[in-house]
Amino acid sequence: MATTRKKGMGIKTSVKSGNFRKTKSGAGMTKKGVKAYRAANPGSKLKTAVTGKVKKGSKDAKRRKSFCARSAGQMKQFPKAAKDPNSRLRQARRRWKC
Repeated sequence: MATTRKKGMGIKTSVKSGNFRKTKSGAGMTKKGVKAYRAANPGSKLKTAVTGKVKKGSKDAKRRKSFCARSAGQMKQFPKAAKDPNSRLRQARRRWKC
């Protein structure tokens, strides 16, 4: 018997829900949002942004480097967002210190 999966994230994706930050405050998921996502998606390893100082070569440093590389690709794919300093993409990259 096949199991069916729900489409989407399984959580509310509005800023008002408290699961996501406003664009001006960094445009990422909040701790509350990550907790809700992990409850809706058991086995998930989702974590919040790496925003503080990290030791070179640490797990957090590698996560940051990986995010920055992926989001740099998004900057190429969405040039309109890349040019707008207030876009969610640019704000998230600023928060991650890319």
